[in-house]
Amino acid sequence: MKNGAPRGWAASGALVMGADYRALGVVRSLGRHGIPVWLVKRGGHLVAATSRYVRRRVPWPSGDDSGMIDYLVGIAVTHKLDGWLLFPTDDYAVALVDGDYEALACHYRSTVPRWEDVRWACDKRLLYDAVEKVRLVQPWTAFPTNRDDLESLECPFPVIIKPALRLQPSTLRTPKSWPASDRQSLLARYDEASAVVPAEHLMVQEVVPGDGDSQFSYAALCKDGESLASLVARRTRQFPSDFGQLSTYVETVDQPRVVEAATRLLATMRFTGLVEVEFKRDPRDGQFKVLDVNPRVWGWHTLARRVGIDFPLFAWLLFNGAPVPERRGRAGERWMHFSADLRLAVSEALAGSFSLRAYIRSLSGPRESAIFAWDDPLPGLLDLPLFACTAGRRLLLSRRLSPSKRLTA
Repeated sequence: MKNGAPRGWAASGALVMGADYRALGVVRSLGRHGIPVWLVKRGGHLVAATSRYVRRRVPWPSGDDSGMIDYLVGIAVTHKLDGWLLFPTDDYAVALVDGDYEALACHYRSTVPRWEDVRWACDKRLLYDAVEKVRLVQPWTAFPTNRDDLESLECPFPVIIKPALRLQPSTLRTPKSWPASDRQSLLARYDEASAVVPAEHLMVQEVVPGDGDSQFSYAALCKDGESLASLVARRTRQFPSDFGQLSTYVETVDQPRVVEAATRLLATMRFTGLVEVEFKRDPRDGQFKVLDVNPRVWGWHTLARRVGIDFPLFAWLLFNGAPVPERRGRAGERWMHFSADLRLAVSEALAGSFSLRAYIRSLSGPRESAIFAWDDPLPGLLDLPLFACTAGRRLLLSRRLSPSKRLTA
């Protein structure tokens, strides 16, 4: 096996849960090293399912979560996949795997920790406490249990309402957040949110001003809280531009304050696995405020390839008990989700809030593509029409569900 993967280990493959561009990055990373990869197709944007590196594609069954666990166990038993790694690629899949960790652990090795070890990252109520414990800074946040609690809140408007815990698959009918600029819109958006997310799972958080230049992430592969490979990135552009569902243009940067804060949090929690810690720099006080922690692969994880870090492969090595190269990312590398970024540029330019000249300048020089690859071209060829269809439906639905004026994040 080439490029650092141990000889004789090719039989220990990976079952990837999901089929979007995050999963595509995992599939290519492992497939290029000869590691067998199977894909459980789930979701609407299925570009990973067209990759030449997928050995086998299996459908995601309908039914409740217990049936899905049985389904995954059945795949392992029927096809003799014992010892394979399980790669959840979104929050729902992480919660599903951890919902019956022991049953799956009899057959697979999960790339996410047990629920009791990772819930602090998935449940933003517990994340809030963890951040407070290590004395890091975060935006003003409240967790009302019902509408009466919400009415009595003294909020530093503008705010957003968002799920504190996602236990259901993301869909077009479940926005990432609901913005509110005053008391009246707060109650209206809460009614919308509680219609699709259990009220006890909702939170209210202050909107930190600033655009993509203020958004930073620390990405790492950790073992017992120690970062084995890591980098810092600025999430310069996102789609949609106000409260993004996905990053569209990301750059590696040097930011020691982000490194110090993130490593302190991860060391305290003794985290093991892949993780992205999201921050936003508040222009009012210069503080880097913790927004979120993703204990799984994140959208732009393939950017790390440009700095010599192959996160999925390194995770495969770690969970197979092999040595992992220690790497730290350098500044100046870039990543782009072209179809989403182009749509963002056009819509912002038409609205008069974006410079096409500056956008074109940002396209010069080498960069990592979220989807296109010369050795695996089909996903890239299919991405633009697939994304246009999905984005169009999302835009129409968001206008119908949330008529309030959008806020600038």
